[in-house]
Amino acid sequence: MHRRPADEAMSHIAMIQGTAEPLKKRVRSSGIAVFFGQTRSTVLCSLPGESLAHGAVMRLEIPYGTGLVTVELDDANVAGVVRAAEMESGDEHEILTRALSSPIGSVPLVDFLEGSRDAVVIVNDAKRATPTARLLELIRPELAGVAELTFVIATGTHRPPTSEERARILGDAADMPGARVVVHDARSPDGMTYLGRTARGTEVHLNRLVTDASRVVVLGSVEPHYFAGFTGGRKAFLPGVAAFETVRQNHSHALDPSSCFMALDGNPVHEDMLDALALLGDRPIFSIMTVIDSERRVCAASAGDIHGAFHAAVSRARGMFSVDVPGRCDIVVAVARSPVDSDLYQAHKAIESARLALVAGGILILVAECGEGLGNDAFVGQLRSAGSPEDVARLIGEDYTLGDHKAIKLAELVTEAEVWSVTGLPGETVESIFFRPCADMQGALNAALAKRGPGARVLFLMDAGTTVPRLP
Repeated sequence: MHRRPADEAMSHIAMIQGTAEPLKKRVRSSGIAVFFGQTRSTVLCSLPGESLAHGAVMRLEIPYGTGLVTVELDDANVAGVVRAAEMESGDEHEILTRALSSPIGSVPLVDFLEGSRDAVVIVNDAKRATPTARLLELIRPELAGVAELTFVIATGTHRPPTSEERARILGDAADMPGARVVVHDARSPDGMTYLGRTARGTEVHLNRLVTDASRVVVLGSVEPHYFAGFTGGRKAFLPGVAAFETVRQNHSHALDPSSCFMALDGNPVHEDMLDALALLGDRPIFSIMTVIDSERRVCAASAGDIHGAFHAAVSRARGMFSVDVPGRCDIVVAVARSPVDSDLYQAHKAIESARLALVAGGILILVAECGEGLGNDAFVGQLRSAGSPEDVARLIGEDYTLGDHKAIKLAELVTEAEVWSVTGLPGETVESIFFRPCADMQGALNAALAKRGPGARVLFLMDAGTTVPRLP
């Protein structure tokens, strides 16, 4: 695959109605949804990795791994190139400082920590793009007054971070005097405290370091999630620092149709998480929630009470990540960007977003490097063991295993459409889960257009792991 470094995109020229002009002067660098009609004079879109027009041919640069893959197609076939809506963010430090100086339903962080000998700071793992190190640097003066400070990396059921990832997550905060770093282990029963059952029967076991702490600080980011509604807030506790069995029971509700993108009211996964959090009682919790754009910059932040800060961030995230599309399309290219592209388990989020804009019988092309392979591969085993996609739900039955929701959702999708993939996974692995492996993006696009016909409409979701298509 031909790749270009992302910084080369900054020098591209957009040809607009026959006039060459520096791209940055005509369009914003991110955060737009651009739709293309049948004309040849449409203003094209943004950087990095988006498009140039050359008469009837459009060249697109698609993020793949740490680089870009270039593809070309007739611009008449392009229904849209979509990213999250851009927000006028301003200076990141100023945004965060403003949120901390005006906490929602809470005293400022310095007062929250005052007089406390110990505190736990819950941070996201490497599977989230939260700018944790920058947040910790900002609140370091407040944390410095805590004698016994523990950073808990909330892995949920994910693998532990590598030493390099730990350093990237925490930055210099890991070297604070008296501080220690603990990676949550969901499979360590001795490290858990049982708190009780939720209204839906989930047995809640949380990391004892968290349940025993006199103060808890939560850092996170809020973006759409395909069955919890949104990331952030309560997810720091469940699944973040919960026992494996607790996560399994909660995630079994992901099979409910009400568990979907951007849904909170009536979402059983979300409501079960709230019930679990409530079992902590009046445990003092201070939360800092961020909303980050496609360039991984903080464009909104809120702080204070965990519920208030979460919902304030959700209100900003709804407008940013819900993107208009012109309708269902014959071909949808779902680009999974880092860290969603790390493995197939994570990249599935991009598939769930893209399917919302796909016609019945259409072709969804997943673009995700999957450098770490499959991730939690239980769902792959379920798909492999089935003779056909139609057999998957029957084989799973009522005994839910973590990851079954992915197997069922993918099985449903491949019965009504085709899923092709441009990944680093072995072809036989891809075929075993009813996907079609593709050697390169241009070849996949050419084959898809040939199969769907000359009038096929192609939608490119340039960050499908976070953007949610909104149909007319």
